[in-house]
Amino acid sequence: MFVRKLNLALALVLAFAGVASAQSPTRIQQFNAWGAYSYQAGAGKVCYVLSVPKEKSPANVDHGDIFFLVSQRPGQNISYEPQAMMGYPLQENSKVTVTIDAKNFVMFTKGNSAWVENAAEEPALVAAMKTGKAMSVAAKSRKGTPTAYSYSLSGISAALKQIETCK
Repeated sequence: MFVRKLNLALALVLAFAGVASAQSPTRIQQFNAWGAYSYQAGAGKVCYVLSVPKEKSPANVDHGDIFFLVSQRPGQNISYEPQAMMGYPLQENSKVTVTIDAKNFVMFTKGNSAWVENAAEEPALVAAMKTGKAMSVAAKSRKGTPTAYSYSLSGISAALKQIETCK
């Protein structure tokens, strides 16, 4: 089931990245809860790490497939860009909050995805993921339903190290 979800995630990442000419992603290696992946897109390579939540709430709603990823696109000068991908449309103009231990990071939303509102905070979020004990993501669906997800940070440092030299 986990592998099937990750394969779906790979397809979704490509679709949302607008990569029509990309090759299918290749899983480089799995590091506990985090997998490292890469694919060729045009003239450049894209690498990313991805995980699925270990818990979702509320339990009585269909969340669809939920992912958190950190991508690296050297050809576009993008390094370690965190993104939350939901299996449903997010409420327009809402914010997604990522909490690692006691530190909050705010993300802006578009469609079913969210990115760090202040790009200067991306390195701090990634650093917190590497050293943190617990990560949660809180969002609001287009219908107004508050949702929350908890992720394991086990393996994130090794997975990020694996894509460090993406070229």
